[in-house]
Amino acid sequence: MSLAFGTRKGSAPEGPAGPTDPAALSSQQQLRRKRRREAARTLAFLSPWLVGFSVFFVYPLVSTAYFSFTSYNGVGAAKFDGLNNWDYVFNDMPAFWQGLRNTLWLVVVMVTLRVAFGLGIGMLITKVRTGVSFFRTAFYLPYLAPPVAATVAFAFLLNPGTGPLNHLLGELGLPQPGWFSDPDWSKPALTLLAMWGVGDLMVIFMASLLDVPKEQYEAAELDGAGPFQKFRYVTLPNISPIIMFAVVTGVIQTMQYYTQAIVAGKVASGIAGNSGQQFEPGYPNGSTWTLPQMVYNTGFLRFNYGAACVIAMVLFAISMAVTSILLRRRSGFMASDD
Repeated sequence: MSLAFGTRKGSAPEGPAGPTDPAALSSQQQLRRKRRREAARTLAFLSPWLVGFSVFFVYPLVSTAYFSFTSYNGVGAAKFDGLNNWDYVFNDMPAFWQGLRNTLWLVVVMVTLRVAFGLGIGMLITKVRTGVSFFRTAFYLPYLAPPVAATVAFAFLLNPGTGPLNHLLGELGLPQPGWFSDPDWSKPALTLLAMWGVGDLMVIFMASLLDVPKEQYEAAELDGAGPFQKFRYVTLPNISPIIMFAVVTGVIQTMQYYTQAIVAGKVASGIAGNSGQQFEPGYPNGSTWTLPQMVYNTGFLRFNYGAACVIAMVLFAISMAVTSILLRRRSGFMASDD
């Protein structure tokens, strides 16, 4: 007779985890090895993207955030400076708020008009019976023009004194704006330049419009729908994902708006051909001053890298916030999955 707390006769001692089955342990080990091999294979395929993402996005973002809290001029060692750079940008740099207003104006007005104009041109070309290739090429070619060359051409075209557009407006008895030389008209002139190069959106919208099922248009006609109703209830729900893509990419691109604004200001001010003269971006009167210009001017001309990193972080935060809002509220103008 065995003790109450002892081991029963004829029974094998049990370990702390209970009875062990060699076959079950072997299958579990094989399953773990298989999962490890699959994880290693997945990481191997993802490694090029992970390396690029880490080197060209994560590292610059972390470095920018770090330098925004330091005093650094690009030569010596960076010294931690707390929130002084942030306080300087928000409270002691009036040009920051002007650049922010100009940038947001361009985001709201320029992106909206480019999307609407590109969609309108795409719809018109899809309705054309003859000469589709000619019109498609004619509207797409301006998009291929280099930004600097296109801006210089527009600056001379819209020259208030010698430009052909103002001459034509004068012949018709219409007002002649100052365009790039007038603070009230400089941003609308940049918007016209952006709408002129709308060929990229036109091509995207044409492809999406041609993919709308014709059966839905036929069903709408049988129900007595007019052109506006067909666009509202057939075309728009089908192309709404493409509109979302155009708006989000347009916001991101416009938040980085730099080349056209600074070239237009230089040409309009007459400094473009005189490399020896000092040019302050934003001509005329800061109306074309944008945050990307401010990042370059503050960091690479004034060597205040800490303040430049603060402005860059503000740009990043605004871009992320606007994109997140658009993606979260996409149900307001995108087709539902029901």
